[in-house]
Parts: sequence; C-alpha cells; structure tokens
Amino acid sequence: MIRSRLKCMVILLLALFWSGQTAALAGRREAIPGPVRASVLRVVDGDTFIAEAHIWPGQRITVSVRIRGVDAPELRSRCAAEKAAARQAKAALQVLLDGGTVWISAISGGKYYGRVLADVETEPGGDVAARLLDAQLVAAYGGGRRVSFVC
Repeated sequence: MIRSRLKCMVILLLALFWSGQTAALAGRREAIPGPVRASVLRVVDGDTFIAEAHIWPGQRITVSVRIRGVDAPELRSRCAAEKAAARQAKAALQVLLDGGTVWISAISGGKYYGRVLADVETEPGGDVAARLLDAQLVAAYGGGRRVSFVC
C-alpha cells in the first residue's frame, strides 16, 4: 500500500514537472505579432530599453525590450574603445526613441535574460534597428556568438 502510494506520488510529481517544462519551452516559441504601442521609460544600452507596453485599454506592463537584429557594444567591456562605442550607441538609441510613439512587434521571449525580443519602430523614424545599423553604431545579429567591436 505504501509502495503504491509512493509510486503514484512519484508519477504525479514527474507529470507536474514535465508539464511545467513543456509550458516553459512553449512560452519561448510563442510570439505576439503586435504591433503594441509602448512608452519608453529608460534606455539601458544600445540595443535594449525598458518600456511600458500598452497591451489593452487601461492595461500596461513594464518590460525590457531587446531590439531584434542588432547587437550593440557592451557598456561593461574591459576595452575602453568598446565602452566609448557603447555610450555612443546608447545615446543614439535614446535620440531615436525620444519624441514619438514607439511600436513593438513580433514580440517573443528566449535567451535574452528576462527581456523580450522585438522589432521596434518609431513614428516618424521607422525601423530602429535599420537606423542603428545604417549609422554603424551596432552590428547585425541573428543569434549565436557575438563579435568583438573594436578590441
């Protein structure tokens, strides 16, 4: 009787664990097409900002957004030249996100340390990633290992 109960508990715990893992994996693959209007609260670095997303009338969430398709120099780099490039990229992103409506779309989760990954556009500026790439302040990024910027 005790062995039977123990076996049932183990099966139940494994089932709960498996369902949680499955839900977590599914959440990484889900995407919200958007666009979702957002207010920028703070620019973190050259490819990430904190936004208040207006998901429903009267409903807002605060979320960290990483811009899809770009990788900015690191502010925490040991290399002085990369730090300087990172400050320049951050300042440029601040200018791009100031002074207009921000729209995020193709919103997904993933490996970005609590951030969502999204396409970002502004009115009237357009595609933020393209503008940062055109200014040569960031590198194109499609996942995988990042490249060193200047050091």
